[in-house]
Amino acid sequence: MTNKNLFAAVLFAAIALTSCDNSPKAEEPAEAKTPAPSELKLAYVEVDSLMTQYDFCKEYSLILEKKSQNIQATLQQKGQALQNAANNFQQKLQQNAYTREQAEQIQAGLQKQNADLEALQQRLGAEFQEETNKFNEALHDSLQHFLAKYNKDKKYTMILSKSGDNILYADQSIDVTKDIIAGLNKAYKKGAAKADTKKKENK
Repeated sequence: MTNKNLFAAVLFAAIALTSCDNSPKAEEPAEAKTPAPSELKLAYVEVDSLMTQYDFCKEYSLILEKKSQNIQATLQQKGQALQNAANNFQQKLQQNAYTREQAEQIQAGLQKQNADLEALQQRLGAEFQEETNKFNEALHDSLQHFLAKYNKDKKYTMILSKSGDNILYADQSIDVTKDIIAGLNKAYKKGAAKADTKKKENK
């Protein structure tokens, strides 16, 4: 399972970062009013670069990949064991090794094992989807939080996500991917360091 398949729908389509209220408010002083932007100021972030260079994405993608591999290994092991039991039952059945009652009991047991395996597959799949959703939410929150601070100085009207050909053309001068990734990684490392310090203090 590739990272692109895991996170195909992870990122925002567009994040509006500033808005203007042009309605007059007599009670406010003139200097407090926010003027309408004289021009639209845009920027974009390359999603693929973000997913492969943002440390949080890289670490979490490894976690999800390992979890996916563990799920597949567990299901394959149990599925193979069930298949072996079914083959053994069929072979002995052809050799008349069972009474009718024994055969019916064994067959019922195999059917139950198959139902249990299907239920396990559904449960593990749901758990994996929940974990993926948690990652998506955490990633979206970290982006929203960082971009809000980042844009206090940059004053972009909108920052778009660029993935594949969803934006047909954009001048590279408005590509802020490197800035965003650098800032996100800095904030992520700072947060991780604080978390480690807190864990040590709680011991």
